[in-house]
Amino acid sequence: MKNTRAYLKLFFMGYKSTQECINDLEKHGHLIRIKEEVSSELEMAAIHLRVFENNGPALLFENIKNCKFKAASNLYGTLARSKFIFRDSIEKIKTLIDLKNNPIEALKHPFKYANIGLTAFSAIPKKLNFYNPVLENQTTISNLPQIKCWPNDGGAFITLPIVYTEDIEKPGVMNSNLGMYRIQLSGNNYIPDKEIGLHYQLHRGIGIHQTKSNAINKPLKVSIFVGGPPALTLGAVMPLPEGMSELTFAGALGNRRIRYAYRDGFCIASDADFVITGEVFPNENKPEGPFGDHLGYYSLKHEFPMMRVHKVYHRNNAIWPFTVVGRPPQEDSSFGALIHDITGAAISKEIPGLININAVDAAGVHPLLLAIGKERYTPFQNERKPQEILTIANHILGSGQLSLAKYLFIIAGEDNPNLKSSDVVDYFQHVLERVDWSKDLHFHTKTTIDTLDYSGKDLNSGSKLVVAAAGNKLRELGTNLLEFNLPDNFRNPRIVMPGILAIEGGNYIDSNSTELNILQLNKHDSDLKSFPLIIICDNSEFVAKNLNNFLWVTFTRSNPSNDIYGINSFIEFKHWGCKGSLIIDARIKPHHAPPLIKDSKIEKKVDSLAEVGKSLHGII
Repeated sequence: MKNTRAYLKLFFMGYKSTQECINDLEKHGHLIRIKEEVSSELEMAAIHLRVFENNGPALLFENIKNCKFKAASNLYGTLARSKFIFRDSIEKIKTLIDLKNNPIEALKHPFKYANIGLTAFSAIPKKLNFYNPVLENQTTISNLPQIKCWPNDGGAFITLPIVYTEDIEKPGVMNSNLGMYRIQLSGNNYIPDKEIGLHYQLHRGIGIHQTKSNAINKPLKVSIFVGGPPALTLGAVMPLPEGMSELTFAGALGNRRIRYAYRDGFCIASDADFVITGEVFPNENKPEGPFGDHLGYYSLKHEFPMMRVHKVYHRNNAIWPFTVVGRPPQEDSSFGALIHDITGAAISKEIPGLININAVDAAGVHPLLLAIGKERYTPFQNERKPQEILTIANHILGSGQLSLAKYLFIIAGEDNPNLKSSDVVDYFQHVLERVDWSKDLHFHTKTTIDTLDYSGKDLNSGSKLVVAAAGNKLRELGTNLLEFNLPDNFRNPRIVMPGILAIEGGNYIDSNSTELNILQLNKHDSDLKSFPLIIICDNSEFVAKNLNNFLWVTFTRSNPSNDIYGINSFIEFKHWGCKGSLIIDARIKPHHAPPLIKDSKIEKKVDSLAEVGKSLHGII
């Protein structure tokens, strides 16, 4: 019996709170305390960014100006630290995922999977009828940490919110949705302490819940959790099938059942540090934003649902976790890496024929996917060409968050069995050696893209391009610049990588002017044939400086249908292609959102924390 209790204690080792996680990180040298008084107006975010850029530890801000609460950031700042936090459960979760795809394994190897029942038990949320720590205290929105991250942000935002809603037709925690949708606490024309902004993308689970509530003219009850067990936070960003409760995943990941209760009709996560409850009424929208977002630009001010605040609760000694988003990589990149580590094998099993896929973080995740599939549809043909991988591409673009992709490159794994989609440079070289721009381009026009992507001219509106390449090598890629005279308006060519050339194109005027300028390149087809991909940009030296710059500029500043051109292009039976190089116009256009730029005065304040005796000495 004693040994059994010890085993169960080891198994149920998940953190009960943010404080337990912080204590554990500090004990193992993964966290430092910022003891100096700091402002929530840009300064805390700037400190976080600088520490993250230096691969530094998690941070606990103990002295926030005009705020009684402490705040923590960079908890998940590296993949190694994220894995440390979930070290007792990650392998069990991977096993559960494996069993979902091949349940017969549990029957074949019963002893190997003996502890899966305990993991499954942890997934069942536990309702509390008595003590509920988060209900110990009440406060107001304005008393919460008012963290503003970027100079042009519209106000203070919650950047690690866990937003809970229920299906009004099927109420209860097992049909609930957890999501991480940004919350604007102040600014614009929200009534202080009574109204806050709720920003979410069209395809999210909360949108389905709100649509059902609107249909019967009832308000949607919303609970916003901040802090609590780290598994609750990761559960909010986990891409789970529609209808599956993220609370169950969070319980399994945290090795501990998620505790909850109801107060005034709102669900309360009992172990959270803070809970904000409120209602979203049909057609009650207000301007939300701007906000510095994960593509590296500001998402601009738009109408989004407004939530009427009901109550704000917090536990004793509550800690406010936050992050800062901006041009990747950032802390949310570690979330993505951890999710891929946990579910990577599952995605390929959900989509038949898919070998692996990479949502490229440096390009903002959603703008660029690199995939490898199987090409098995040509047993009786002499010429290998994309067939099955086109079917796989359609499946990818119809799958959850993958549907937000703007550029999808997909190749046949048989052409290079050792290639991985995570090997970005090698992947592009493989594609450019084989692609035939006259037939391998497949556009989806006038469709939806990421809400935060402003390369299209309207919100949520843009296009997609599938580049599918299979077959033998067609060309050698250029690695040296040849001597030739560029047409007027083009200058300063730079090699990005083999086969890719960046050329400055001057200020963008309109697509007609661009097309006329690019027509002048037709006579240089032979000079450019070893560079099948050309990027027209504002600063070619910046684009060619490193891989991340190329990925960020090229795929966040272009909308495929509007910004792709080609040397000797043509249209045949509504199919667009080109016989020479493909050209992507990745210049900044008038309708694009402005990029994120740090505040120089705030940066100097951060510099001072690196002095001897200060909290960040030796870290930044």
